[in-house]
Amino acid sequence: MSSPLLEAVALACERDWRMLFERLDLRLEAGQMLQVSGPNGSGKTSLLRLLAGLMQPTAGEIRWQGRTLSEQRAEVSRNLLWLGHAAGIKGLLTAEENLAWLCALHQPAERAAIWQALEAVGLRGFEDVPCHTLSAGQQRRVGLARLYLPAPPLWILDEPFTALDKAAVAQLEAHLAEHCRQGGLVVLTTHHSLALKPDGYRELDLGQRSL
Repeated sequence: MSSPLLEAVALACERDWRMLFERLDLRLEAGQMLQVSGPNGSGKTSLLRLLAGLMQPTAGEIRWQGRTLSEQRAEVSRNLLWLGHAAGIKGLLTAEENLAWLCALHQPAERAAIWQALEAVGLRGFEDVPCHTLSAGQQRRVGLARLYLPAPPLWILDEPFTALDKAAVAQLEAHLAEHCRQGGLVVLTTHHSLALKPDGYRELDLGQRSL
C-alpha cells in the first residue's frame, strides 16, 4: 500500500491542561477534501496547526508522504499553503507586493497573474494600495488571493469563507473542488455548509470523533 500524502498516527493534543483529542488517526490522499468540524473548543484550529507543523502534538506523529514532519520541514513548507485566522500579510506592503512576496516562497508569479488573482477575490483596483489601509475583510481577501496563484498541493485553511459574500463563497467552493479534482489536498474548518463537495470529500467531527 502506498503512503498517503498526509497522515496522523495516534495524534493527541492537550491545551491548558485539557485533552482536546487523542488517539486520532488520519490518512489523506491526493484529491481529497477533509472538513474538520465540532463545537468551539474541540480543537479544530489546533488540529490544523498540528497538520501544518506549526505546533507539536502531545502524543503521536504526523507524516508527509510517509516521513515525519520533523524529518523534512523544508520539504513540507514547499508543499503547504497555510491560511489561518490572521490574514498573514504585511500592512506596509501593497496587495500586489504581499502576493509577490508570498508566492516567492513557492513559485514566483507574474504581475498579470497577481492582478488576476486579486480580481478573482474582488480587489480589482486595490493592487497598489498599502494593506494597512484596507478593512479586515479586504485584508482577508488578499490572503485568499494566494489560492488563485500557482500554489503547492496541500492547502490547510482555517475558516476561509469568513467575510465573503454569497457569490464569492460559491466561487471559492468551486475553486477548492477544482484543486482537489486536479490532485490537490484540502483540509479546512468552516461553519459554512458546503454546497459543492468534491468526490473525495470527508468530514471529521471532533465533537463526535466520527470519520
